[in-house]
Amino acid sequence: MLTVHHLNNSRSQRVLWLLEELGTPYEIIRYNRQPNMLAPPELRAIHPLGKSPVITDNGNTIAESGAIIEYLVKTYGNGRLIPPDNTPERLRFTYWLHYAEGSAMPPLLLKLIFLMLPKRAPLLMRPVVNAIAAKALNTLVDPQLKQHMAFWEGELSKSEWFAGSEFTAADIQMSFPLEAASARAGLEQGHPKAMAWLAKIHARPAYQRALEKGGPYSRGSRTASADCS
Repeated sequence: MLTVHHLNNSRSQRVLWLLEELGTPYEIIRYNRQPNMLAPPELRAIHPLGKSPVITDNGNTIAESGAIIEYLVKTYGNGRLIPPDNTPERLRFTYWLHYAEGSAMPPLLLKLIFLMLPKRAPLLMRPVVNAIAAKALNTLVDPQLKQHMAFWEGELSKSEWFAGSEFTAADIQMSFPLEAASARAGLEQGHPKAMAWLAKIHARPAYQRALEKGGPYSRGSRTASADCS
């Protein structure tokens, strides 16, 4: 049976949500974060990088959110949650599937790192580290995030979902960046379309079922972003 190696409070929550949307049977093997919030070493027995999400199915071990979503939709979707070939919607689908981790998450991760650095620095070094972190946030990270959030808002003003008028797996992939932006980048300020989109995905029955099966999930929180692929 298809197995999701599920790290608590992580990106693998998206994989559970996709499987619930598809109605595909699966089992969960759970892994808990260590006190330092990193994934436990047991995950390295499944995949050399020891990160989540990762699935095993029919002798295949698949990591990386986008690759997992592509595999599951192709293998179990029967044409669902993906636009038809050779359509503008399919092109948008492919773009958002790769954009989510390739472009959207790096500045969100940098935001997390620069917010955490001053708190983890030695006490005597904290004022210097805080000044460096603040400079990086103000001049590099926050302007990028503002640009990305404006981009999402503009695209969601054109269509109800990221790939077009229909909900697709690209929306599942995009959930993590928008949840992270809502948690720590001020998405709620001036982005009503993006916030309405978040409300819609959170209300989906499959999303709720995935939460019940996956366990506590702090949407876009520091722990959910710290050690996952």
